[in-house]
Amino acid sequence: MPAKKPAAAARYMPSWKRAMNSGRPAATWARTQSAGSRSVAERAGVQAPTIYRLFGDKEGLLDAVAEHVMTGFAAAKASAVAAAGAGLDPVDDLRRGWDMTIDFGLANPELFILLADPARGQRSPAAQAGIRLLAERVHRVALTGRLRVSEDHAVELIHAAGTGAILTILARPAARRDRGLADAMFDAVRHQVLARADDSPEAASRGVAAIAAQAVALRAHAAQLRAPSTGERALLTEWLERIIEEERLASRAM
Repeated sequence: MPAKKPAAAARYMPSWKRAMNSGRPAATWARTQSAGSRSVAERAGVQAPTIYRLFGDKEGLLDAVAEHVMTGFAAAKASAVAAAGAGLDPVDDLRRGWDMTIDFGLANPELFILLADPARGQRSPAAQAGIRLLAERVHRVALTGRLRVSEDHAVELIHAAGTGAILTILARPAARRDRGLADAMFDAVRHQVLARADDSPEAASRGVAAIAAQAVALRAHAAQLRAPSTGERALLTEWLERIIEEERLASRAM
């Protein structure tokens, strides 16, 4: 049943948002169909049926809770990305974004597990905004010539690694959770997506990693090139993407 949000329900939203910010772990509000909804209604200062008029069913309620919390987190990440433009090294900024995501997931386990559902994450605008912010961070790394795989592939690897690290940590009893696992995972992913320090342009002949890093960097700058025509730029982009993918496959075969 799709969520319903009639205009008449708008008058309840201020109290609803206060309930969202009340500090209770978000996903536990709707852990069961009856008790969860009743608890939310009490906190929002409305009758329980109002919850269903606002959100349609428990799934709509869960989506709204998750979206509210994720919107705040995405805004904080966006501010961090904007601030990084003032001079923070793009690789350091990438690590900072990773740490923010890990800390958020471990601090909000019920919510993170909720959003780990691919279907729910796909329909969450805030979750998708988070992916776009990760893509911005990856793009800034690519512009420096230090990314050795395509930007899309790097985003997928980092997102998958972060999600997997958080879920693995949360699967342990609380007393045995080790955040160091996330740090080790980032180091492993960094090795996969970043060029080594000696993969400089001057060292391009030393291996495919340096060639790929330069191709990724040129691909990142392609939209800013003024000399090529639109068609030439599209052709250049296609060639570069083919080079990046072929070099990635070659590096895996080595």
